[in-house]
Amino acid sequence: MALCGAMLLRAFLLSLIAASAAVSAPNFVVIVADDLGWADVSYHGGNVPTPNLDKLAREGVELDQHYVAPVCSPTRSALLSGRYWSRFGVTTPQNERAYEWDMVTLPRALKSAGYDTAITGKWHLGSKPEEGPRKFGFDHSYGSLAGGVGPWDHRYKQGPFTETWHRDDVLINEEGHVTDLIAKEAVQWIAGRSEKPFFLYVPFTAVHLPVKEPEVWLQRVPASIIGDVPRHYAACIMHLDDAVGQIVTALEKAGKRESTMIIFTSDNGGSQAGNADSKYPNDGYPNGKLTGNNAPLRGNKGELYEGGIRVTALANWPGTLKPAKLEVPMHVADWMPTLCGLAGYQSKVSLDWDGTDVWPLLNGEKKPEPRLFYWAGVGFRSRAVREGDWKLIVPQKGKPELFDLASDPNETTDLAAQMPDKVTALQAKLAEVSRGDRRVKVTKE
Repeated sequence: MALCGAMLLRAFLLSLIAASAAVSAPNFVVIVADDLGWADVSYHGGNVPTPNLDKLAREGVELDQHYVAPVCSPTRSALLSGRYWSRFGVTTPQNERAYEWDMVTLPRALKSAGYDTAITGKWHLGSKPEEGPRKFGFDHSYGSLAGGVGPWDHRYKQGPFTETWHRDDVLINEEGHVTDLIAKEAVQWIAGRSEKPFFLYVPFTAVHLPVKEPEVWLQRVPASIIGDVPRHYAACIMHLDDAVGQIVTALEKAGKRESTMIIFTSDNGGSQAGNADSKYPNDGYPNGKLTGNNAPLRGNKGELYEGGIRVTALANWPGTLKPAKLEVPMHVADWMPTLCGLAGYQSKVSLDWDGTDVWPLLNGEKKPEPRLFYWAGVGFRSRAVREGDWKLIVPQKGKPELFDLASDPNETTDLAAQMPDKVTALQAKLAEVSRGDRRVKVTKE
């Protein structure tokens, strides 16, 4: 009897410890915009107000050199794995399944640590319902299984994945604007949380084409912005900002704001593609080019210049992260090691992370150490590395380009011809880091 009593007491104490850990573990809300340009937010000089994002950046840690992939699926695969996208052969927007079935993803790791997990928004790492988010660690999923969709009809590009709007990996039909629907689902999910910690991933489809905004948002666009597509694009940014504000308010109402770290980023740089893309079912989209603004950075979505891969980003956690501007380079693959560390997750096997835990940098406890950053471009047609302030871009065909980002952050002067030894050294490091890449045949969107 004494032994039985001791065992019961031990079980009770362990349950108390587990409950205490669950209460103290932070919540994570990771918000990803789609194709948002560096200068599309007002705190980077944008031409429309983004008060909610401005406030999060001002009161949190603004990440001045946050790097992602040049296009969407690769960034998403790195965010949820802690690994470079090229390790999975993911270098383009794709509808094929990105991960092996047993992949330890960020939601799967956090779920094993006692977290509730949900995604509301764009998945694009396997566009079939049987390859949806719930197969990779999410308790709840909602939004687009494929890529960016028409904002009112919620249809993806014409073809086998046009019907893509879903709840819990089951295709559904709903009415409403896509930004409103994604935000509403996130707000409702937050309101339904218990005392368990949670991970909420909110990958919006804004400001990906095609844009077509409600009249209420078009009326708020500054009169100085003229033209159909420019005004719809501006309204889309403001609409996105408001949706972010709704999520923050939901956390406050639920009494979870102080225990929640919010991360905001874009999946790649801004785009200037044509809005009325004929690949999408026609829904009366305004015709003209998007006005994604990456100034003063060089390049756009799809390119390995800074404008394609360096994006607006922030981390905000009231009472824990002090307001700061972090000018240290970091990578989207860093988020899985960082969040797993904060959650107390430890894997029994190596997860081969390319990212690193950047929490000591975010909270100012540690100075940065030298790192190598690596990018595989779209379809492996180009690659790039950055070491310190030196960045090398190597096209599949043509000559390498070398830039000193310290003195030339906008990549105006190619120094490759003047510094052949530096080019050779970085090419060797590029060859070494890319050995872990996987080549797979991927069908274009």
